[in-house]
Amino acid sequence: MSTLPPDLFDATTLVSLTAVVVILGAAYTLSRATLASNTPGPLRALFIWHAFDALIHFVLEGSFLYHCFFSVADAGSAHYPDPENYLGAKGVVHGAQAGGENPFARLWMVYARADRRWGGVVSLELLTVFVVGPMACLVCYDIAKKNPRANVLMIMLATAELYGGFMTFCPEWLTGNINLDSSNFMYLWVYLVFFNMLWVFIPFYAIYIASTDILDAFKVRSVFLERKKLT
Repeated sequence: MSTLPPDLFDATTLVSLTAVVVILGAAYTLSRATLASNTPGPLRALFIWHAFDALIHFVLEGSFLYHCFFSVADAGSAHYPDPENYLGAKGVVHGAQAGGENPFARLWMVYARADRRWGGVVSLELLTVFVVGPMACLVCYDIAKKNPRANVLMIMLATAELYGGFMTFCPEWLTGNINLDSSNFMYLWVYLVFFNMLWVFIPFYAIYIASTDILDAFKVRSVFLERKKLT
């Protein structure tokens, strides 16, 4: 049986996990303050999810992106080297690994224990912060305003999340998971499986709910056109 790392439940880890719970609580509170009391359960759940999604992208992944561009350290301290010619800099590294005692940098270094790529630079976060985050906000707005456009946006957003997840992990699967550490329950089932599979199962659910509503609208239109022919 492998020995558990001594820092598995250190203060930074506990604060990081608590931050995720606080963000979820903020999303739920926003739903209570924004949605009408007669909002269907599935739409209420999807509002909470997209609010949570947006906050994760803006707060946590936004901080990650900040460190990718503005935190710099000597290359000798690298946990994960910068891509070749990243920002044209030589002999230095960027990312959470260069963030020192910054709380958000330390948070990402906790996650990097399970997936070391997140100690350095990951360009995918440009899309999550600047595209996916605003789209998630727009979905919440449309759900609150009962705008059917939310269905189209949810399908687009869910597809982007699923594709992003595949492109994040498929290269690892094909190269023997060299950057992943699954040596204990926390790294494997909490960091790698749970926190990433949320962005698989819930997007599929969003596609199901949105597609059902769109197909129902087409059925109503078909019935209307049929009746119009008969008159």
